[in-house]
Amino acid sequence: MSDLETFRAEARAWLEENCPAEMRKPAKGDEDVCWGGRKFVFQSEAQKSWLEACVAKGYTVPDWPKAYGGAGLSPQETKVLRQEMAKLGCRSPLNSFGIWMLGPALLKFGTEEQKVHYMGQIARGEIRWCQGYSEPGSGSDLVSMQTFGEEVIDPVGGDHWVVNGQKIWTSYADKADWIFCLVRTDKTNKYQGISFLLFDMETPGVSTKPIKLISGNSPFCETFFDNVVVPKDQVVGEVNRGWDVAKYLLGHEREMISGMGGDGGVTSIGAAMKATLSEEPVLRAQMALFDVDNLTFRAHGERFMDEWKTGKAHPAYSNLMKYVGTELNKKRNELVMSIGGSQALEWESERSNGGSKARNWLRTKANSIEGGTSEVMLNVVSKRILEMPGG
Repeated sequence: MSDLETFRAEARAWLEENCPAEMRKPAKGDEDVCWGGRKFVFQSEAQKSWLEACVAKGYTVPDWPKAYGGAGLSPQETKVLRQEMAKLGCRSPLNSFGIWMLGPALLKFGTEEQKVHYMGQIARGEIRWCQGYSEPGSGSDLVSMQTFGEEVIDPVGGDHWVVNGQKIWTSYADKADWIFCLVRTDKTNKYQGISFLLFDMETPGVSTKPIKLISGNSPFCETFFDNVVVPKDQVVGEVNRGWDVAKYLLGHEREMISGMGGDGGVTSIGAAMKATLSEEPVLRAQMALFDVDNLTFRAHGERFMDEWKTGKAHPAYSNLMKYVGTELNKKRNELVMSIGGSQALEWESERSNGGSKARNWLRTKANSIEGGTSEVMLNVVSKRILEMPGG
């Protein structure tokens, strides 16, 4: 038996022993997902014990170094672990922007002190992050941002930045503990005068206001900064070179968003529904086409992740994956609505069972905006991957 096969057997045995039966069933909705952080309340003892078991094993971030709360697994071992979790139907023990986005950026750009201080907290689910990028009138065009950090030299209280401005579409800002935020620190340099700052959402001067969406939910917020004091050591990377960190993080964000497209596949539509459609040949054909697209995307995603982990992926490939993944997710929800007919238009009755189909369908419309619009993604693909002429 090879080392990888031995690891697979050991991982399967550990999962079977430690993953509670309740955590082998799909989450009913966002409120049933473990996000961690100071404000998070566990929905059940099973959810709590599953997180604790994975934290102790390093399986919330299996490919992170052990020194930072991970298990130190190789890319191949991490892939095997994910496969075995999928076979058993294990839920993710912890969802986190810290895991998906900030952690990889800290690994590449953070100081050793920042890695030790923040990454362990992220891995243990002790800190929940939000992302401060977009501003009113400055979405995909981040270089036009106006949030400004003024440098203050204070030999008594410590050198720091004083941040003023506003962010918008800040996902879960009202539930987050900390924010990783792009702040202009040099008004004379439009393209390089941006820094990547970390600060506590309970810092005086930080406030949030949820934005109610067409779905009736409010996952996004307006976030305001009024003379917010940020210590100098909470800058990631070099001052005025935050764009380097931001671009690297965006690749991981788009990788995360693209995963929505292949998540669950046809099981999200429901095999039971498929069996009832013998009299609906058009819908059956659409479902078959979705199956093919979904399987293709998942296979392509595995290849992309293998190349990404080994540094062989094209730098702009995450843009392609983000575009295809979000369009596939919208297609899946369109199909769910078609299958459900008039019953799928129920607004409130299904919320206790995981949220209504109509709300989920409407929510997917934002997928092609957040993390970079589909139009921007296609422009990047055409220019950087296909090398088409501009104009």
